Amino acid sequence: MTESHAIGAFPGTGTFSCIECGWQLSLQQGDALPGCAQCGGISFRRHSIFEPIQDAEGTLEFAPPADGEEPAWLEEVRQSLPPDSRHLVYKDGGDVTVVPIGSGWMRLGRSVAADVRLDDPSVSRRHALIVSEPDASLRVLDDRSLNGVFVNGQCVEWGKLEDGDRLTIGRYQLFALES
Repeated sequence: MTESHAIGAFPGTGTFSCIECGWQLSLQQGDALPGCAQCGGISFRRHSIFEPIQDAEGTLEFAPPADGEEPAWLEEVRQSLPPDSRHLVYKDGGDVTVVPIGSGWMRLGRSVAADVRLDDPSVSRRHALIVSEPDASLRVLDDRSLNGVFVNGQCVEWGKLEDGDRLTIGRYQLFALES
């Protein structure tokens, strides 16, 4: 029998399914179990490698807090950027990564062929695309990812990225900066 976990619990690293609807989410050590984003369910069970995965429409990373506050380190990065430029900026552990966005398409994902490689199981090999055209807003497109693409906490299939917007790809939170 598989043990169930209630929201607010800290069950550890793994993939969990809502007992009500089968929707999935992934947690890392120290993450609290949120309510089900699909049905509002409050009980989850851990997946086992010895059982078939339940029929579910997809895997969902819980959305980041939509508090709108930028992290303190972001303003320092913003001040160091050259004028008239676009960048994706993220912090992985203690390291800040600044990626210039040129004109055209930029691939984000876990694949070694990605322009921005985010090496974590919560990121699909081909997770998202950033489109940059002169005199137009940046756009992000979900590239058939399993965990979805979030802009400022909202799951999107495609959307605009404005200066300061928070883009969530799996466990990573990236910020679009335009100077």
